[in-house]
Amino acid sequence: MKEKYEINSRTIAIIPVAENISQIIEVEDNFLIHQSTTGIIEDSCKFFGSSYSGRHEGTKNLIGVNYKSPIIVEESLELIFFPTASPRIQDCAWLSLNHIENYFKKGYVTQINFKNGKKIELEISCGSLENQIMRATMLEVMHRKRKLA
Repeated sequence: MKEKYEINSRTIAIIPVAENISQIIEVEDNFLIHQSTTGIIEDSCKFFGSSYSGRHEGTKNLIGVNYKSPIIVEESLELIFFPTASPRIQDCAWLSLNHIENYFKKGYVTQINFKNGKKIELEISCGSLENQIMRATMLEVMHRKRKLA
């Protein structure tokens, strides 16, 4: 099991499996990393020359969101990820905005379908997921507007 992972354009989702163990879902691969989901986000922000707190502050300045904030991990590739819960808790998964095709309620869980055909089921309400997707989309739009200004 790897100890480190940097988010890239193939990263679809980072799912918590156990304490400090995360499943990485990529376009063509799935594997485990010996690190928490939020730890992977933090390290990836550093890898791309910023910090999680800096990215979080950037989101707050762009769209006014301070809780369960989506973040831009890397600007030029538009790697935008959002948490499914508070990043402070172990059950927080992180999803890539640009890889989501659609989603729907499936019993007590929400099924998320990705553009490459992969599917996952998470214990998150459709409404909450929809809200997180909307926030991440707002962040993407504001970021693009600022780039063009």
